[in-house]
Order: sequence, then C-alpha cells, then structure tokens
Amino acid sequence: MSVAFTKEGDLEATAADLPDRPISQHPNLVTPQGLALLEEALAAAQAAYRAAQQGDVQADRTAMARATRDLRYYNARRASAQLTRPPETCDTVQFGCSVTFDREDGRRQTFRIVGEDEADPARGSISWVSPVAQALLGKGVGDTAMVAGGEVEIVAIDA
Repeated sequence: MSVAFTKEGDLEATAADLPDRPISQHPNLVTPQGLALLEEALAAAQAAYRAAQQGDVQADRTAMARATRDLRYYNARRASAQLTRPPETCDTVQFGCSVTFDREDGRRQTFRIVGEDEADPARGSISWVSPVAQALLGKGVGDTAMVAGGEVEIVAIDA
C-alpha cells in the first residue's frame, strides 16, 4: 500500500488529545476572593474558547483542545463552588483564617487557609485539604501539631 493512503500521526494531532484537568473529590470551598478568581478564570477560558473558534480549528487543534479542556474545568469548578465566608474572629484555625506557627528549626511561617483553586503557597495561602492545613484545623494558639514530620506551635490566628 502506498504511503499516500496511510494516516500518520502528527505532533498537532497528538497535542490536541489533551487529558482533562483533574477535578478534586473534595467539596469546592471558596472564599469571596477565590470565587472572584474562579469567575475571572472562567471568563478567560470562555474568551480563549471563542478565540479558538474564530481561528482555523483544523490548523490549530491544540489551541482548541486546550480552550475546550479549560472551559470544561472552570465550568465544573464554578458550578460546584461553595462560597464560605471567613469568620469575623478566629479562636481556632478555620477555613479563611491566617495561621502563624513556629517550626522546630526556628522558622516562622504564616499561611491563609483557602480553597484548592486559590491556594498559592509562595504567596502565603494553602488549600484547606493540604496536609499542613489538615494538621492545623481546629487547633488554637499555643497548640502543637505534627507538620511534615516535625512539631509546630501555633503562635497566632487571624481572621
């Protein structure tokens, strides 16, 4: 059989077959800021999808696949979002609170406990389902917890 009659996989076709972004099995708790970020991401995904539709879909199947995948993800996350307002005062570590703790090695760290999609440890926020947050939730100032194999002491909790 001639090569002209066979379909060879090309890089574009392979790239266009993107797997879905994983959706967490946990409840999708979000702070008001997290909900706003989620809505911005959904709007951006909708815009990217519209832009991909305007272009030559056959020529750039990767852009269309990425836009479709992101649109599915952000639609699902927005639909499942459960707005959870932070408490006005935080006597114990709760969703939406900031917690400061001292590590055994002398480091002091502060994190705000937020939803999964808005978590950014480099900016001082961690997901409520992260191991660090799970170890700290429900504890008060002066309490200790095991975090990453070491003991930490909670020194402050802020709303």
